[in-house]
Amino acid sequence: MPISVTIRPARPGDHDAIWMILEPVIRAGETYALPRDMSREAALAYWTSAEKATFVAEDATDVLLGTYYLKANQMGGGAHVCNCGYVTAEAARGKGVAGMLCAHSQEEARARGFTAMQFNLVVSTNEGAVRLWQKLGFEIAGTLPKAFDHPAQGLVDAHVLYKLLV
Repeated sequence: MPISVTIRPARPGDHDAIWMILEPVIRAGETYALPRDMSREAALAYWTSAEKATFVAEDATDVLLGTYYLKANQMGGGAHVCNCGYVTAEAARGKGVAGMLCAHSQEEARARGFTAMQFNLVVSTNEGAVRLWQKLGFEIAGTLPKAFDHPAQGLVDAHVLYKLLV
């Protein structure tokens, strides 16, 4: 049965819950190129910085299930392409939240005038994410050999994924 989810802009009062979602992912070091010992303050500054629009998904009881940010991937001639990062709370994984966040981000990107979305470093061992992004219409534009240092598997490939939004 699908869960009821509301996706809305993040507020400062969400920071504790966002950190609870981000911390296990950062500490695991398996999917994001962020320092595994990154502090709460640095992680929140990164995830909610001024150049990013940050959103959260919450259930009917206001529990945060996931979060994403949206930003321009480049400046100048590349400013029409956006970039996003997504994290789903461990308890909400496998319930469609990541797909809902990605669908919302694409709508939000179009509303903000972006014409494409690019994911710069999707770790190849994150097979569930690679499958989901491909299911949602993203193509692997390239593979970066041994571009990510996985804590258990060593140097693994990373993909650049891309989707036109127009």
